[in-house]
Amino acid sequence: MQFGKKLTTLVLLAAFAVPVATFAQDHDHDHDRDHRYYDRAHKDYHNWDAREDAAYRRWLADNHRKYREFGHLNERDQQRYWAWRHDHPDR
Repeated sequence: MQFGKKLTTLVLLAAFAVPVATFAQDHDHDHDRDHRYYDRAHKDYHNWDAREDAAYRRWLADNHRKYREFGHLNERDQQRYWAWRHDHPDR
């Protein structure tokens, strides 16, 4: 009967571990990915994809800024980025 208790314990541990592991994985997910942002000054929307992320990282480098998720920037800095982005559509 000892084997049955160990098996039951392992099954319960696995049942609790899967949701915790899944949450941790989702938490590390890039929050900007698959988002759509509204550019108030230009009255248009921007889909955040790999191309937009690359342009954003260029803007950060050009402005000597450390990486921060776009969604965590304040409104003023987001608008500065969109103004730059409209001036550099090919990036």
